[in-house]
Amino acid sequence: MKTLAATSLWRDRRFRTFWSAQGVSEFGDRITELALPLIAVTMLNASPSQVGFLTAAVWLPNLASLFIGTWVDGRRDKRPLMIAADLTRCVVLLSLPVAYWFDLLALGHLYAIAILAGTAHVVFTTAYVSFFVRLVDRDQYLEANSKLSATRSISFMGGPAVGGLLVQWLTAPVAIVVDALTFVISAVQLSRLKVEPSVPDESSEPLLRRARAGMRYVLKHPYIRRSLGCATTVNFFNLMSTALLVLFASRNLELSAGTIGLAFGIGASGGLLGAVTASPLSRRFGAGPVIAAGAIIFPGSIAIAALADGPTWAKAVLLAVAEFIGAFAVMCFDVPLNSLQAAVVHDHMRSRVAGAFSSINYGIRPLGAVVGGFLGTWIGVRETLLVSAAGGLLAVLWLIGSPIIRTRELSGLEPPEL
Repeated sequence: MKTLAATSLWRDRRFRTFWSAQGVSEFGDRITELALPLIAVTMLNASPSQVGFLTAAVWLPNLASLFIGTWVDGRRDKRPLMIAADLTRCVVLLSLPVAYWFDLLALGHLYAIAILAGTAHVVFTTAYVSFFVRLVDRDQYLEANSKLSATRSISFMGGPAVGGLLVQWLTAPVAIVVDALTFVISAVQLSRLKVEPSVPDESSEPLLRRARAGMRYVLKHPYIRRSLGCATTVNFFNLMSTALLVLFASRNLELSAGTIGLAFGIGASGGLLGAVTASPLSRRFGAGPVIAAGAIIFPGSIAIAALADGPTWAKAVLLAVAEFIGAFAVMCFDVPLNSLQAAVVHDHMRSRVAGAFSSINYGIRPLGAVVGGFLGTWIGVRETLLVSAAGGLLAVLWLIGSPIIRTRELSGLEPPEL
């Protein structure tokens, strides 16, 4: 049955088209994720707290996810919203090299780019959750999420290495042009897709009331509530380290941009391994136990990088090992959790649920980044990474006694009554 499901997806032209759009934009994203903090650190001499604020700005729009998702739920066809979000990100990113060429580059501009591009990303992701269930059948959720996550993992392998080289050869602002162009390709591919629109939420209630209903649904849902607490805890502590990792590798470990990109790229191969094995691992051990294991291993892995020392090659290797283990674990966490959520949410609530979930889960990320930045300035960057690793282990406590950890298969799951 597994082989048949996998083969049918690769033979599905619509899925292949969407997969290509996602893959191209994911590779571009890896370049920007490396280039933006490098611009702040190497060209604008940003402090740890300023780098923390930049990372926070990327995730700040997620605080409005609940309202954006509620608005998206009222739109019948989600595809035009996804296309518009892609084109918006292209235009926003192109403003950075323009400012660089006119010698107008400033931290304020980086913050603005992060917030505007982040807002477009929220529109895209809240529309995507409804689009996804129209693109693939229910019994293919795990396989589809595994394939899309595998592509994302491959982008983490090649993207940072290519991005590091582009930054060294072309400078970071010019390298971002590549990411901007990938959004154009993604928009073109999405425009070619013919997917039956979802049934919109035609309620006459005001936006605020529908948004509150979405949040109540999340907080009362036996599966979504516990997964939200777990993921939010992981994200808070993870962003403390993510905000400082490039700075730590550049200043503390004294690695070049190319070496950092190569270490990230090699380490990201763990994500590919995790993406392709998360589905069979979930069938072998159960989706819930695999989610719980990922919630422990993923945040703890950053301690390996924090303890890196010695010659340059040793520090680069430990950075890559930490990335490998973390990337493998986060796929084992994300793939079954995303598939479980797709199985237990009512169709007309999907964008609202995604928005409410993101408002808290991703909305905590700016706080984590800012706390990480301040802690990095106060107690030191290496010490902050260790605090991040230890604190992230608390996330698994949300799963103890929950129906999630007892879940073996997704086939029998149904949304609870409204």
